Amino acid sequence: MAKAAQGTGGQTFDTSRRNWPNELNILTALILIILIFEALGAMLMGQSFLFDSAGRFDSIFNEARLYIIVLQVSIVGIIAIGVTQVIISGGIDLSSGSIVGATAMIAMSFAQTATVNGNPNPKAVFGEWAMDLPIIVPILVGLACGTLAGAINGSLIAFTRIPPFIATLGMMVTARGVAKWWSKGRPISFPTDDFATLGNGLGGWSPVIIFVGLAILFHLILKYTVYGKHTYAVGSNEDAARMSGIKVGRHKILVYTIAGMLASLAALVLSSKNLTAQAGMGVMYELDAIAMAVIGGVSLTGGRGSVIGTVLGALIFGVIISGFTFLRLDAYYQEMVKGAIIVAAVVLDQWRQYRAAYRM
Repeated sequence: MAKAAQGTGGQTFDTSRRNWPNELNILTALILIILIFEALGAMLMGQSFLFDSAGRFDSIFNEARLYIIVLQVSIVGIIAIGVTQVIISGGIDLSSGSIVGATAMIAMSFAQTATVNGNPNPKAVFGEWAMDLPIIVPILVGLACGTLAGAINGSLIAFTRIPPFIATLGMMVTARGVAKWWSKGRPISFPTDDFATLGNGLGGWSPVIIFVGLAILFHLILKYTVYGKHTYAVGSNEDAARMSGIKVGRHKILVYTIAGMLASLAALVLSSKNLTAQAGMGVMYELDAIAMAVIGGVSLTGGRGSVIGTVLGALIFGVIISGFTFLRLDAYYQEMVKGAIIVAAVVLDQWRQYRAAYRM
């Protein structure tokens, strides 16, 4: 039977309406994708995708491939955590990739060392006053750049009421222009050793640790704080949130400011890891971050999603890219599949919403 008694007074509930947590569905999809690549690897390559095939006894996993998977999604994953909050609040952010480029250029110019192999730094942007500065200086400068850009995005959306798509599109173009203008398009390289440890410390795991730490932090914030409750409320029904006393405009500014700050943090980690900053850094990162969030079950209509889902979406993203490389498929196939997955994820989200509305 579909219905069963529960509680007092003959109250019943429809067991058919009980659903698995969305994160569990995404985890199941991740496992299925891994199994598909395992099967394809066995049939086409004669190798295992994630498990050790070298006959060692110290580990059953291919640590090198696991490291590559989590590392290649960790930096964009930092951006995706901010984008997740923006989308849950009912918005969208197309500027995060360009903020990465602008922040990387500006921050790296304050992180340069004075000499390279005993000679003056050939790519120095400023004079001696900006050389060999403490690591806190480029970090604060970089975070300030992203925070300012995010605050501008939020203010434009809150006060002018222009669509988030247009506001962040304008910031995307502007920030990319700043990245190219800052050093006239020339790369900025040779950071101090302290700055280099930001993206290369802890045996190369620092980007992953930063990503996981931020994911845990913002999962707790969204789930247990007033900020999180307001974010979901604004995304679910902005008018109802305003009538309930939430200062919607102020909250939107805060959400976009946090997203910009996280994008700038990703820029710091990326430029530190690469030991250089280029104006083209971060191209398409905003779309990859949105894709991670959407694959992770964040609804583009707002009001639903989680950071845990985004982390799982990022892992799916990384597994697919690594799996295609493992199968030695050309890079353009990866782009085609990523596009198809994004569309499929949105279609699935729309179907879930329709089904939920129909069953109410």
